Amino acid sequence: MKKIGLDVGEKTIGIAISDAFGWTAQGLTTLRWDERDYETAKEPLRKVIDDHDVTEAIVGFPKNMNGTVGPRGEASQSFASWLEEEFHLKTHLWDERLTTMAAERVLLDADVSRKKRKKVIDKMAAVMILQGYLDSKQ
Repeated sequence: MKKIGLDVGEKTIGIAISDAFGWTAQGLTTLRWDERDYETAKEPLRKVIDDHDVTEAIVGFPKNMNGTVGPRGEASQSFASWLEEEFHLKTHLWDERLTTMAAERVLLDADVSRKKRKKVIDKMAAVMILQGYLDSKQ
């Protein structure tokens, strides 16, 4: 009964997976995709979902700082609906305001080079999204 955390961007999707107990989130990978064509993410996501026995998805929901939903938030809502329909997963939107900035701070504090940060920032953001959700349920 694992959960998948997703940080969905226009070109990449950061992916994190929970442990079987739903206590901790681990970064898995960053998937390259084309937001205009969901099919570009379909098979890679199916493989992760099947390989890890995923039953629920937590999708980052980037609201504006004033709490309104802008274009990126609408894109996340659309993706979450597709995910639920395509993979029959229970899907939750999780407020991810400042998640990417927090992930950047963690990587900077760990003295990760700019080149390496760029490769892992989306995965780290997915971990923070999923861990925030898991923590809220305990």
